[in-house]
Amino acid sequence: MFRFAILLPLFSSLTLFSADDVTPAIQQVLTRQQDAWNRHDLEAFMSGYWNSPQLTFFSGARETSGWQPTLERYRQAYQSSGKEMGKLEFSELKIKSFAGDAAFARGAWKLTMSGGKTPHGLFTLIFRKFPDGWKIVHDHTSAAD
Repeated sequence: MFRFAILLPLFSSLTLFSADDVTPAIQQVLTRQQDAWNRHDLEAFMSGYWNSPQLTFFSGARETSGWQPTLERYRQAYQSSGKEMGKLEFSELKIKSFAGDAAFARGAWKLTMSGGKTPHGLFTLIFRKFPDGWKIVHDHTSAAD
């Protein structure tokens, strides 16, 4: 029993360390997405999302399910005739781990458009760790009025 009492705090601290260790990996996903967006490469931007029909994306009082429908929604909103992607910037990031393979990130986003407009808002992202890295499994994004 005494040995167990000594080992328990050791394993607890390892768990806490690995939970904190998710922050750089998730920040890297978001940095890659921001860079891809700013190159106008939606496919590379979408590589941060779980490529699954179970991916969920909530924005503008609409729910989109699935990776491909989410990509199409982005294309329609930002790459169709008369639309532009602008320059994306993420800020105010806060990342927390739920467990070893689940975490969430929240923060602010801003687009700077060629005409000077700056649509902006907030987001909450749920991440899961897969063999190929951290992926967004749920995205809830809102825009300021």
